[in-house]
Amino acid sequence: MTQDLPGGGRTVLVTGASSGIGAALAERFARAGFNLVLVARSEDKLKQQSRALAAAHGIRAWVAPADLSQPDAARQLAAQMKRARRPIDVLVNCAGVLAHGSFIDMEATRHRELIDLNVSGLTDMLACFVPGMVERGAGRVLNVASIAAFQPVPMLATYAATKAYVLSLTESLAEELRGTGVSVTALCPGITATPMLSHAEQSSPALGRLPSFVIGGVDAVADEGFAACMGGEVIRVPGAINQATVVAGRATPKWLLRRVSGALARGMKR
Repeated sequence: MTQDLPGGGRTVLVTGASSGIGAALAERFARAGFNLVLVARSEDKLKQQSRALAAAHGIRAWVAPADLSQPDAARQLAAQMKRARRPIDVLVNCAGVLAHGSFIDMEATRHRELIDLNVSGLTDMLACFVPGMVERGAGRVLNVASIAAFQPVPMLATYAATKAYVLSLTESLAEELRGTGVSVTALCPGITATPMLSHAEQSSPALGRLPSFVIGGVDAVADEGFAACMGGEVIRVPGAINQATVVAGRATPKWLLRRVSGALARGMKR
């Protein structure tokens, strides 16, 4: 019975749920007895996924196709949940996009795409769903950021900047909402074996030369994200290598960190 599991039949909404970390997080929450609202652009994939998760874990799963880069998408999604009388107990913001390459070689529209989804879409989701959690006196939020949020990353400049925004917003809200019954967590994985990475490798073959030990597994990342969210942690960085990288980055002078990052980026272009 799902009531005997941590989820207890509560509902989690997962964006970016059709693949990668989002799909792994959806499976992890379903395993814990949470009902699911799966959000992504691909309705067919979501329907197939919802049926599989419901059958495997004895939970309920609904699909809500949406393009969260569009200005009104989050509001429409929140209205849809309200009409269905389906309060969201946990919000997982995993929808995101990555673009690797020189800033000046990318079209302005590509930079805008990253900002529209990674920043604006995530912020809209928080603005639409967190007030209801606060009103009910309970809720959890998991925002998927990146270790790129902690340092400058040449060749991933706009992406890293969007994830720095996610981390900063998460930390601010975690403190702002202290005592309300709502926790906000940032999951900051390193390079993870997902379709997003595979897509980036197609445009930047240098990514394919990364050693395997620096690439994390998606299920391990999801397990850590789930544990951090349920535990009310503010920041979770999965993996010892990634944790060491973050600690070293914080201890390194900014000017030196920029130089090292730049040298590594230039080396990967060769």
